[in-house]
Amino acid sequence: MPLTVLYSEAMYPDDTEERRIFGPEVRILRREPATLAELAGSDCAETDGLMLFRLFASADDIARFPKLRAIVRMGVGYDRIDRQAAAARNILVCNVPDYGTAEVADHAIALVLALRRGLLLHHEAQRADPPAPWVVINDPMIRRLEVLTLGIVGLGRIGTAAALRAKALGFRVIFFDPYLPNGVDRALGITRCATLEDLLRQSETLSIHAPLTPETRGMIGGPQLAALPKGAVIVNTARGPIIDFDALAEALRNGHISAAGLDVAPVEPPVEPIPELLRAYRAREPWVLGRLIITPHSAFHTPEAWHDIRIKSAETMRAALLGPRPQNVITPEMF
Repeated sequence: MPLTVLYSEAMYPDDTEERRIFGPEVRILRREPATLAELAGSDCAETDGLMLFRLFASADDIARFPKLRAIVRMGVGYDRIDRQAAAARNILVCNVPDYGTAEVADHAIALVLALRRGLLLHHEAQRADPPAPWVVINDPMIRRLEVLTLGIVGLGRIGTAAALRAKALGFRVIFFDPYLPNGVDRALGITRCATLEDLLRQSETLSIHAPLTPETRGMIGGPQLAALPKGAVIVNTARGPIIDFDALAEALRNGHISAAGLDVAPVEPPVEPIPELLRAYRAREPWVLGRLIITPHSAFHTPEAWHDIRIKSAETMRAALLGPRPQNVITPEMF
């Protein structure tokens, strides 16, 4: 009897690619509930593999799937899944860590460049009514890249790609990642920091590329922002809760942080009451105008990345259910 894989979100117009990858050994169900709790019990009862993109899988959700053997998060982050509940049932949790590496790294560096060159600052000034004088704006965010140090938190696939791009642009690149083996810094020609504090102290520009875990949640708060050099720029294309949004708002308002580029928010999509930083951004308040860029978790987006998600997630699910060995497994050590 074929195994059943349930796609809980309608991301693609058909399932031709999925059928090609799974073959006759797998039956595909396509549903589009607002939450997993809305799925019919009969669908849950038949499901061996569950595909998730934006939906959350709580312990209660997972309990509704008696045959479930694998969950594949169709993306990099896996914080939407209750991994402890899955582990208690020996359900594999896998992700797709290599679908948008170039895109997210490009997006991070694009945010850095837009801010460090003052593009948005001058853009907003010149389209004001009346427009600003036809002169440069002196601001701490605008610096020559070659005199700056870019610090990276989390040197996984995306962090590495961002590091190589920043190095090519002339930045001195440093990183903090306590989980990487010795020698990575030597291979890439960048500098390793033993502690987060050491990294922050040196980073005029900071780029976040860590997963959201209990260890990283809130790791960049008021004290950490204060440890950055005055006038620092911070970019986050990882997960919103890694940075304390209220602390970042205060650091921007008082000028210690000169600019920020954010592709992620604490709650996505944002709901009321929205964070002060997002409220001020939407209201175009002077203290964020030209020095804050917010994009809607779109760093990964290209047609090529969407195709990769489709193919790689199906391949990952097939490996989890049919072998020869599972891949991209989120181990308990990563919880």
